[in-house]
Amino acid sequence: MSISAPVAELDSRFSSPDATPTSWEKARESLNQAGTYWLTTVRSDGRPHVTPLVAVWQDDALYFCTGPTEQKAKNLVQNPRCILTTGCNSFSEGLDVIVEGEAKQVSDENLLQRLAAQWKAKYDWPFDVRDGAFYGDGGRADVYEVKPAKVLGFGKGEPFSQTSWRF
Repeated sequence: MSISAPVAELDSRFSSPDATPTSWEKARESLNQAGTYWLTTVRSDGRPHVTPLVAVWQDDALYFCTGPTEQKAKNLVQNPRCILTTGCNSFSEGLDVIVEGEAKQVSDENLLQRLAAQWKAKYDWPFDVRDGAFYGDGGRADVYEVKPAKVLGFGKGEPFSQTSWRF
């Protein structure tokens, strides 16, 4: 399943004069291939919370998992809006991608089995699926889906570019 490609819009205020919008295919490839992502949530008192984690891209959404007692899980109970960021730590090359959306806990066993297979293939991280969650060495991990509401892409190096996609 794949959503139709959103229209890419270049923000000329933050782009080199000769920049062109980054294609959605390139942004999606970055989301699929990334190894580390940064999740930003909001604590109940309004302070931000940022943490690195691993995730997989499947069916036009990002999926991550966390223990039910971890701070990010507690934050998402209060406010499901979040941001997932990935990219590289270089100023002169690469593409940073930011996904804005709402995290929704998933428990469908068939989907979880497919996701567990992706975690194993991508990270060599095995999970058992039962009771609507992942189980591994650390115990239970609830799985969350973030379907993009808005995506930003920051092309680095010459030309620099800022592209946005809305869904």
